[in-house]
Parts: sequence; C-alpha cells; structure tokens
Amino acid sequence: MSYRLTSYAHGGGCACKIPPGELEAMVAGLGRGPLTGPGIGELVVGLESGDDAAVVRIANGQAVIATADFFTPVVDDAYDWGRIAAANALSDVYAMGGTPIVAVNLLGWPRDVLPMELAAETLRGGLDVARLAGCHVGGGHSVDDPEPKYGMAVTGIGDPDRLIRNDAARVGLPLSLSKPLGVGVLNNRHKVTGEVFENAIATMTELNRDASIAALAAGVRAGTDVTGFGLLGHLFKLARASGVTAILDSSAVPLLDGAREAVRDGYVSGGTRRNLEWVGAAAELSTVDEQTALLLADAQTSGGLLLVGEIPGATVIGEIVVAREHAIVVR
Repeated sequence: MSYRLTSYAHGGGCACKIPPGELEAMVAGLGRGPLTGPGIGELVVGLESGDDAAVVRIANGQAVIATADFFTPVVDDAYDWGRIAAANALSDVYAMGGTPIVAVNLLGWPRDVLPMELAAETLRGGLDVARLAGCHVGGGHSVDDPEPKYGMAVTGIGDPDRLIRNDAARVGLPLSLSKPLGVGVLNNRHKVTGEVFENAIATMTELNRDASIAALAAGVRAGTDVTGFGLLGHLFKLARASGVTAILDSSAVPLLDGAREAVRDGYVSGGTRRNLEWVGAAAELSTVDEQTALLLADAQTSGGLLLVGEIPGATVIGEIVVAREHAIVVR
C-alpha cells in the first residue's frame, strides 16, 4: 500500500509555521537579560533580532550555535521528506556562518495510522543528509502524534567574531540569493495534485554549506536563510534589525520552473498569504502585480541564503540603502 504523507498534515513544510506577527507577539518580553555566573558563556545572539539560531561564546575563541526545526510532510516520499527536513534544520547553522557538528532527531508519528517503516525511511533520509554535511546524529526524541512531524535540533560551532547575523547589514552593499524561489507553491501543487517536482526536491535537499563557506570567505557579515516567512518576510526582519532599507529588484529574483504557473493556477498556501499581509505597510509593492508579490512572499522550505554581499553562484537581487519610509522597496 502506498501512502501520500502530505494528506496526513494540515499544512506542508515551513508553510505550517506560526504566522510571523503572532510569533513575535508570543515571544515578546521573554528575553530576561544576560545570565551570569561561573563558567557561563556570553549569549551573543538570542531572541532580540529574531535571528536563525542562538549563539553562546565559549572559551578558546569559539561559539556554540544551537537551533531546532521540524515540520509536517512537504512531499509524499518519506525518504525525501527526511532529507529536506534535515537540510532545512542544518541551514540555520550555515546561515549564521557556522559548522554543524551534532544533531538529534525530533519525530512525531501517528503510530496507529502510518507504518513505522515510513518513519524509519524518514529518519534514514535525515541521517544521509547529516552525514553528507559531516554532522553526527546522536539519537533524539519521538512522540505519538496525530500528524507526522520530523526535524532536528542541531548544534554547531563558529567564530563569534565572524558570525553572519541579520542585524549587521551595511549601506552600499548588494543583496544576494543563493537558491531560487518557488518551492512553496510547487509543494502546495504537489499536495493537491500528487505531481512530483524534482527541481523543488533538488533545491530543498541542497545544503547551504557551500554558500556559507563562500560568504565567510567574502567577508559577509549580514544575512539569513529564506524559509517559512518568504523572501519578503526574512528580508523585512533583516532590514528592520539593521535599521536600513532593502531595494529589491523583482526581475532579478530567480524562480524555479513552474513556480509562476503554480501561482497563476492558485496553488498558494495560507502561510504565503499571511507573509504578504504581515510585511504589509513595511514594503513598497506598488510596482509589481499580485502574482509576483505572492512569489516574493512564498513560504519556502529549506530555501537559500539571503546575503548582504556578493558570492560566487548566488544571484544579486538588490542592494542595501539608507533607511527610508519603507523597510523594503520592490522594483
């Protein structure tokens, strides 16, 4: 018997995130100031700027980078879902300029509904991608859950003085994107129709490792990855945290084949529409049509790195300028 994993979830991938506005309201005020005491490292990156991972400075000029990410099935193939979820979780470490060293699995499984063999295939996919990244997988945690969910908690290391952060964008530098947009609408089409989009699977399973290494080599200090809040949402967070305005050239943004057609045919997730609504007054979008705006807000799963700087293999999609009325100006 074959199973369509996406049919067992109310949403797919990073599109099932809590909407960004609700999330910010929920965590507001949770930062309680620095924790001090013998042997306690300095919290370099915490909740304040909504960055990709938490960072603690430890001895010997190193930093520990910690993150966790999990979601419902984004494709029907269990092995591919595991690979995508692992690449997505590892991306948070790469987005900070770090190297993942160990991960643990996070699994929710409807054990009376779906066979455990599919759960094993999901874990196998995650393990294979982690091994490709040179990252140990040391167990994890599982629960009986009405919806299947999978991801990883990842720990990495990095140089605390060479982190890539979303609050460090400088005026006059270009904006670059390392992967095309469109996996959200293609995944939504897959969920509805069963069509398989190998180009979407390929980009979601691609590690952001090489882009991160290239960014560090180029001296990039500001950036993030593009996931559930879409390009516009993550760019807004970066511009707001850095106190700048981002000029975005919509015609330069790379798209996966079939993405524009998927938007035209109505395969747009609720998460994408909430992203566009959240950016709202912070973005000047009057020069682009609704379909383009939806693609720019498309809820990505395991998207690319959005970098303030230029690296080989990435596409320059805009620039950082002095703060204006809007945090983002789309042209």
